[in-house]
Amino acid sequence: MCPSCEPEPVANGATNGHANGQTNGNGTSSATGSDHPGFTAIETKSNPHHRSNPYQPVGDFLSNVNNFKIIESTLREGEQFANAFFDTETKIKIALALDDFGVDYIELTSPAASEQSRLDCEAICKLGLKAKVLTHIRCHMDDARIAVKTGVDGVDVVIGTSSYLMEHSHGKDMTYITNTAIEVINYVKSHNIEIRFSSEDSFRSNLVDLLSIYSTVDKIGVNRVGIADTVGCASPRQVYDLIRTLRGVVGCDIETHFHNDTGCAIANAYCALEAGATHIDTSVLGIGERNGITPLGGLMARMIVADRDYVMGKYKLHKLKEIEDLVAQAVEVNIPFNNYVTGFCAFTHKAGIHAKAILNNPSTYEIINPADFGMTRYIHIASRLTGWNAIKSRATQLNLHMTDEQYKQCTVKIKAMADVRPLAIDDTDSIISAFHRGLKLGTDVPLLPDLTEEEQKLLDEKVKADAIVA
Repeated sequence: MCPSCEPEPVANGATNGHANGQTNGNGTSSATGSDHPGFTAIETKSNPHHRSNPYQPVGDFLSNVNNFKIIESTLREGEQFANAFFDTETKIKIALALDDFGVDYIELTSPAASEQSRLDCEAICKLGLKAKVLTHIRCHMDDARIAVKTGVDGVDVVIGTSSYLMEHSHGKDMTYITNTAIEVINYVKSHNIEIRFSSEDSFRSNLVDLLSIYSTVDKIGVNRVGIADTVGCASPRQVYDLIRTLRGVVGCDIETHFHNDTGCAIANAYCALEAGATHIDTSVLGIGERNGITPLGGLMARMIVADRDYVMGKYKLHKLKEIEDLVAQAVEVNIPFNNYVTGFCAFTHKAGIHAKAILNNPSTYEIINPADFGMTRYIHIASRLTGWNAIKSRATQLNLHMTDEQYKQCTVKIKAMADVRPLAIDDTDSIISAFHRGLKLGTDVPLLPDLTEEEQKLLDEKVKADAIVA
C-alpha cells in the first residue's frame, strides 16, 4: 500500500485497516487503496467536525435521543431475510461481535420455532455476554413455557392487533388478546425475567384498542411495551404522534420496531426517540423480512450527529465494518456502494469545489468524521471533475512541488486524459510525475508510456480545448 493510501488513525491513536470498500461476492472486505481506483486518501488541514446546527431542535423533556438502548435483532429479524441461513457457529460469532460492539440487547429467534432454534438459544445464553439475551415469541403460553427454560434474560411477546391480522392471521379478537397477554406476562414475570408486550402492525391498529391493551399490560408490570411498524407504512410524523400519545398512557419503557418498505425506518426510529421511546430494534445491514428494518450502521450515523459523546462513549464504532462484513458474508450479499458509513462512496469526494473545501476543512462537506468509525476519507483525482487543489495536494504527497499555475496546467492534462480513457490513481501519479519531470527538463515528456497514437492525438485535442476553456 502506498503511503498516501494508508488509513487515518482512529481516535485512540491506533491505525485502522478499513477502506470504504465493498465486500466481494463472498463477503470478503476490500481494504486497500487499490479498491478506489483514481482515488486517494488525503491529509486535510483540520478536522473539527463541529456539531453546531442552526436548525438544532429545542430540547424536549420527553426526548431520549441522548439516552437510548439498542435491541439488536440480526439473529431474529435478520434470520427472516431471504438469503439468511445462520448455523450455530455463525450465530455465536455474530452474537459475540454485537456484544463487543456494545449493543444493549441481542434478540434471538423463538425457541418454539424449531428444535435447532431452541438449542441455539440455549447456547448463546451460556456465552456470558454483557448484552442481555432476549427471545421473541408469540403471545401463547406454550411458547412462553419453552422460552423461559432456555435461560434468556427476557422474553418479547407479540401478537397482531390490526384488523388485517386479527381476521386473516391468528383470528382472535381484542378480548382474547388482552386475556392471553395477561396470562403470558404474569407467567414470564413469575420467573423473574424481563417481559415486553408488543402489538404487531401497530400503525394499522385501532388507536383505542392499542392504548387500552398497553395501559392494561403496563399496570401489571411489563418492562416495555412495543410499537411495530410491521409493514413499513408509517411516516415520521405518524410515529411521533403515536409514541407521544403512548408516552402519556404508560410509565414503562417503549420499544420500537420499524420496517423499511417505504424507506423511513431510520427517520422513524429517530422520531420515536424524540417522542419518548427508549429502545430501538435494529439489524446489521438492515436485513430482515422483505426490505428489512432499521439498520444498525444507519442508526449509528444518525445518532452520532445528534449526540456524538453519548454514541462514542457507548459503542465501539470502529467495529461496525467488521460486523457488517461478517453478516454480509453469512448471507452472501455485497455491502451497497452507498451504505451508511461503510459503503464504497460514504466518504469519497469527487467534485473539484468539494475537494478544495474538504482539503481545508472536512466538515464543509462531511457531517460525520470517518475516523470515528475507523474509516478513511478519499478524494477523486482522476476524472474530468478533478480540481487543481486536489492535484496540488496529491503532488505534495509525492514530494513534487510546483507553482499554482503549473498545478493548474497539470490538472488540465489529467482532465483531458480522463476524457480519453479511464484513469486509476497510478495513472494520475504518472501524469503528475511526468509533467513535473518535463518542467525540470524544459521539454514535453510523454504523460503515460502506453498511449496509442490515436489516444495521443485525442489527448492533444482535448488539452487544447480544455486550455481554451480554462
